[in-house]
Amino acid sequence: MNIMTNLKNQIIGKDIKIVFPEGNEPRVVQAASLLARENMLKPILLGSVEEVQAAAGQFSLEGCEIIDPKSYNQFEEMVAAFVEVRKGKATEEQARKLLLDVNYFGTMLVQMGLAQGLVSGAIHSTGDTVRPALQIIKTKPGISKTFGYFVMLRGEERYIFGDCAINPNPSSEDLASFACESAKVARMFSIDPKVALLSFSTKGSAKTEETAKVAKAMEILTEMNVDFDVDGELQFDAAFVPSVAATKAKDSKVAGHANVFVFPDLNSGNIGYK
Repeated sequence: MNIMTNLKNQIIGKDIKIVFPEGNEPRVVQAASLLARENMLKPILLGSVEEVQAAAGQFSLEGCEIIDPKSYNQFEEMVAAFVEVRKGKATEEQARKLLLDVNYFGTMLVQMGLAQGLVSGAIHSTGDTVRPALQIIKTKPGISKTFGYFVMLRGEERYIFGDCAINPNPSSEDLASFACESAKVARMFSIDPKVALLSFSTKGSAKTEETAKVAKAMEILTEMNVDFDVDGELQFDAAFVPSVAATKAKDSKVAGHANVFVFPDLNSGNIGYK
């Protein structure tokens, strides 16, 4: 089953609304048009009707809702809700200005229960995309840090890469948390997680402060008795290539078969997914 079929089976018929703040970007509008046509969800495109229609080109907007933040009839209600959620960190005047930013506006639609999610970042930076969510929605209980994961497709094969977007130098505890959350993400996509904690060392082949961080993350996960296969530290070839794993980590349940890759820092993660 391919990833789109899997997603469609999970969400079809659930009346899910997803905000697409970048309603003036043709790629975004075309993707929203496809999702609406397949009855997978109801897209909410932000921008003026003229902007969105221009971006759509020949693609149909049937099934899509268009909201222009500048003329939104519940804008003052949103301003009040924003001031409340920021609790003294924003005045009404500041809120009105911020909510004209499509990412802040879209995130507030989610916060107010008017949508179930938001997809952005096609033409906005990671910071501009994530900042509103951190300020308004925040992390779920028990999670101290946000992290970014990517679903990587190779034919019919699916892999999870994380963190490739947010944390420059995560701690051992962070890496262990990322591994647990990445395993949950894998299961959302019907992937049986086999998690590799990546390093430039495999099973102590190098001993530095950087490799010790990854080894400690593995110790933490072992003590947690997690319900998924995990191993580290592993170099990428040992994690991914069976013939290399047979030489470098022959007793590992993960090496050579990993499908979830936890990178040790943002340098390697960002380079790796690109």
